Amino acid sequence: MNRFSLRHLAEYLQADWNGDPETTVSGIANLAHAEPHHLSFLNKKQFAAYLNSTRAGIVIVKDDVTAPESLNLLRVSNPYSAYATVSRLFCRRPPQPQGIHPSAFVDPTAVIAPSASIGSGCSIAEDVEIGENTEILPGAVIGAGSRLGANCIIYPNVVIYHGVMLGDRVTVHSNTVIGADGFGFARHNDEWIKIYQLGGVRIGNDVEIGASVTIDRGAIDDTVICDGVIIDDQVHIAHNCIIGRGTAIAGCTGIAGSTEIGASCTLGGLVAVSGHLKIADNVHFNGSSVVTRSISEPGIYSSGTVVQEVHTWRKNAVRFGQLEQWVERIKKLEKVVMAASDETAEKK
Repeated sequence: MNRFSLRHLAEYLQADWNGDPETTVSGIANLAHAEPHHLSFLNKKQFAAYLNSTRAGIVIVKDDVTAPESLNLLRVSNPYSAYATVSRLFCRRPPQPQGIHPSAFVDPTAVIAPSASIGSGCSIAEDVEIGENTEILPGAVIGAGSRLGANCIIYPNVVIYHGVMLGDRVTVHSNTVIGADGFGFARHNDEWIKIYQLGGVRIGNDVEIGASVTIDRGAIDDTVICDGVIIDDQVHIAHNCIIGRGTAIAGCTGIAGSTEIGASCTLGGLVAVSGHLKIADNVHFNGSSVVTRSISEPGIYSSGTVVQEVHTWRKNAVRFGQLEQWVERIKKLEKVVMAASDETAEKK
């Protein structure tokens, strides 16, 4: 178990500190439940009272926070990002041994970096390239001609189809499928004719993809996920979508084909985006939003109704269906009122 001193953590974070520089911690916990061997952090003012009772060995706080003198503190401008940075030191994911497990299948034409790790039961097809320090965990499948950069982590049972390109430092969590056929069919004489999906998928550097995500390959051009994108679990990105740099997509979101999402956007959980749309940079969709038109201006967007008691919701749902009737009635009333107003003005 690794232990880190206040002095070491201050150097790692380039932070100011107060307290005993030799105090060490071996884990992370929240302020309320932390013990002396824990590092903790204060991110929101409403939890500041916990500073008076916490047992944490070291606490990360904002540089202007007033705290008891007995605490060992790391003072930073952004405690949450500092916590995110330092959490890497406490990661308990077991390292994978370099080399190829005897039970893995690796085609003779595949090029595997000496420092890479290929786990048990993996299948690596022809002409695959896998970069330095990349880990392919048990049961993963890498299709023909795919390229994986350096320092990637491919978790168990991921399936990467043929012709998929991953940059460096890409993480793909279990049961995700990258490069499946997009949903392309043409209707002819009461039957569907499959449109073979001839593009691929290109994923940039520093991308994290959650569990059970599906990213479809392009019909002709590639589906593109740009650098720094983060994707939560159970997201579907359809063929020929482009997801801009640094965009974040929360769980259960679906993005239909040929839609372009700009840079630094956020999509809350359960967002549904129609196809062939263009979304500007710095657009933020609240959870459960339904996006049916292109968005050209940055900002925060939302749709749908908030949760209500079921009887109230049912009444309002009926009224929603009556809106068109009410609009027509209001228009007729406006005409009557305007006519009466004109008649009164004439008499004067």
